[in-house]
Amino acid sequence: MRPDFALLDRLRNRFLDAPSKGGDYWESPEMLALYDSTFGERIGWKWDSVLAELRARHWAPPPGTALVDWGCGSGIAGRRVLRAFGADLFTRLVVHDRSALARRFAAERATSTFPGLAVEQSPDWGELAPAEPFTLVISHVLNELAPAESAALLALVRRATAVVWVEPGTSEVARALVPIREELRNTFAVVAPCTHQGACGLLTPENHRHWCHHFARPPIEAFTEAFWSEFALRLSIDLRSLPYSFLVLDRPPAGCGPEAPTPEGWSRILGDPREFKGHFKVLSCEHCGVTERVLQKRDDKALFKAMRRVPPPPVFAWTIRDEKIVGGEHWPVPGSETGKSDEAVSSPESDASEEAPPA
Repeated sequence: MRPDFALLDRLRNRFLDAPSKGGDYWESPEMLALYDSTFGERIGWKWDSVLAELRARHWAPPPGTALVDWGCGSGIAGRRVLRAFGADLFTRLVVHDRSALARRFAAERATSTFPGLAVEQSPDWGELAPAEPFTLVISHVLNELAPAESAALLALVRRATAVVWVEPGTSEVARALVPIREELRNTFAVVAPCTHQGACGLLTPENHRHWCHHFARPPIEAFTEAFWSEFALRLSIDLRSLPYSFLVLDRPPAGCGPEAPTPEGWSRILGDPREFKGHFKVLSCEHCGVTERVLQKRDDKALFKAMRRVPPPPVFAWTIRDEKIVGGEHWPVPGSETGKSDEAVSSPESDASEEAPPA
């Protein structure tokens, strides 16, 4: 069936107007299905990138927790987490949304995809936190929450066993995650994107122009299937550009203080490496802060080649001499050798179409 591009355009405009208009997006199950296969699928590609990195960094949600998908919309985030780690890891899936239509759609889609999984719908805040430990999934909500809603969500986060939170990669939204991280890092272990437990290095005056964002790799079908080609053309969306920001937290065992699970000495690239003639400049998030470093091609050709991947491997252990990178190693991300070709991506600031509803 041919997609309704006029409806998609109207739906996108609702997303972009959501902070001023509020309210519910969804009019019918058909609208949710259309969203799930288009805008929702693109958000799913971001989740795929985050979850691949978590697996590469040898992290998974604690087994035996309930999975709570807050502001589920069509349920794309919860289903991606179930697919990545296996439905058997969780006791059940709880979907919450202000929209009854969205809750029903997300629950039905999850049940059909994972038939052995117990799925429940939660219509209000009071029933959200299960009695047993729970892993909390949050996707693309920060640009729409009123202050009271933000406070209520953070109260729920504080009760979670683990949190996987993905947002758009715009500077405004990415920067909004930083104070949340700072508030919670004394209670939770910071799993990602950070490689350390210390204060965020972006809070220093010299780093005020930077923000913590990353780029996902769309799957190959985004560039080979006629549907996605028409989708990009009709809605003026650059399919190559998938900027996102994220935060992953894990509660330490009872009696233990929070400690970053990444071994000491590893760093994470923020944004994209910038290539110049014979060298790269990278914005490196390290235990000592956020620092711009230079890698000359002549110093490590293999590492230089790795920087050219789109996106590059996210986590590196640098060999530093005279404050420059002269070598190092990286953690590979599963599937990083497949997908789209090494094409440049556009600035996340120009990709307003990434915004999506909490619903």
